[in-house]
Amino acid sequence: MLGMAVGTGNIWRFPRIAAQNGGGEFLIAWIVFLFLWSIPLILVEFGLGRKTRSGPIRTFVKIMGPRWAWMGAFIALVATAILFYYSVVAGWTLRYLFASLTGSLPGEPPGAMWDAYIESWWPVVTHGVAIGLGAFVVGRGIGAIEKVARFLMPSLLVLVVVLTIRAVTLPGAADGLAYLFGVDWHALGSARIWIEALTQNAWDTGAGWGLVLTYAAYLRVEEDTALNAFIVPTANNVISLLAGIMVMCTVFSVVPSLIDQFAANPETLSAFPALAEAVAAGQPMSEDLMQSTIFGAGNEGLTFIWMPELFSTLPLGGVLMVLFFAALSFAAFTSLMAMVELATRVFIDAGVERSKAIRFVGAGAFLLGLPSAISIRVLHNQDWVWAVGLMLAGLFFSIAVIKYGVSRFREEQLNHEHSDIRIGKWFDVVVSVLVPLQAIVLTVWWLWQSYRGDTEGWLKPFEEGNVGTVLFQFAVVLGALLLFNRWVATKSAPDV
Repeated sequence: MLGMAVGTGNIWRFPRIAAQNGGGEFLIAWIVFLFLWSIPLILVEFGLGRKTRSGPIRTFVKIMGPRWAWMGAFIALVATAILFYYSVVAGWTLRYLFASLTGSLPGEPPGAMWDAYIESWWPVVTHGVAIGLGAFVVGRGIGAIEKVARFLMPSLLVLVVVLTIRAVTLPGAADGLAYLFGVDWHALGSARIWIEALTQNAWDTGAGWGLVLTYAAYLRVEEDTALNAFIVPTANNVISLLAGIMVMCTVFSVVPSLIDQFAANPETLSAFPALAEAVAAGQPMSEDLMQSTIFGAGNEGLTFIWMPELFSTLPLGGVLMVLFFAALSFAAFTSLMAMVELATRVFIDAGVERSKAIRFVGAGAFLLGLPSAISIRVLHNQDWVWAVGLMLAGLFFSIAVIKYGVSRFREEQLNHEHSDIRIGKWFDVVVSVLVPLQAIVLTVWWLWQSYRGDTEGWLKPFEEGNVGTVLFQFAVVLGALLLFNRWVATKSAPDV
């Protein structure tokens, strides 16, 4: 379960989002939504998996009836659509792990290797390797997934702890810690900080994806679902926090000397206008520089351009770089396995043998992931569309439990005789009121932000990240699911 939750969002997205949203005030909002979004939805998924022993579609048919199969199908489709480009990202991490092992990083000028790689056909190859490895493990059943996770997750934790310890011992690390944990209490009045904190919780805990539900189908009946539902997202967020400390301390320690190094070789600054301006103005370090250049470079820029540059200036930086990309690839792969298992489980519920199902899922994921492997604009488009889709997925989970009866569900599946802790009535309020409210507010907020950024072309359906592309793709998917709902329900749950 923890392997499912811990992914690239913990290691490359969390530090960037925390840095861009003030550090300490973001952490406060982030912890609040751990209890208002992540834990309640993971409680829901644990309980549903324990009750139905099925994937998302069959679960919704069992809980709500055949008329609602389309909701479960939408949840399954969102996670599977994310799989199509997540395997591309997992391939990136494998390529950079190999490059760090062979000493090819960081390269000259900064970002040269990333540019050459992303514009070549190599992302297609590494995408194929990632999805092939995931299909190989999942094809051998839940036992194989567990064996791989038993190796990768402790290894990942050790790597992150080692990197964090090294980071906090660097000169200047105290400034990074002060930036991450310092709280501007007035800034908590910013709606954006709260929205970003909720978004990060939705991304890096796996709540509402259907992945917890899929793994929970294999739980022992006597398993303590309530306790597990608290442990998984809490442990996941601890790993995110360690990654944030690691990145922040490294950045604040190394960037001043890195700027001096670039100042001595001005031609290397051509790819980084903001950095060039800071050097020209004699600003060795500033918050604006951090925001615009280091943490403003996006997930890919922070991870694949700046982290190699930062590690290269440290003693034993090559070793630290290997550890970093090993941790990142382990995190990517454990989450990738969960997505492959979810898609496979949908076919198993429909009566397809695992061996046949995994061949179909593996081949389909490779083919449908090709557009994202070939074009990073397509990948960004899919990331935008299905990140919004996750909000609807969380909403659908809450609707399922509301229809079943929230109090009844809590007593039957969470407060059962094998539970060491009891979930109180607060759960009823959060699931029936706050989760739907958060899902709606978050969806409206992100669409509104996209509209504000493009008030003229906001409805164009083939843009990279506007409102129109979300509405268009959602309309196609939901229209098809509603049209074929009876067929989907019959195939997924013929005995219900």
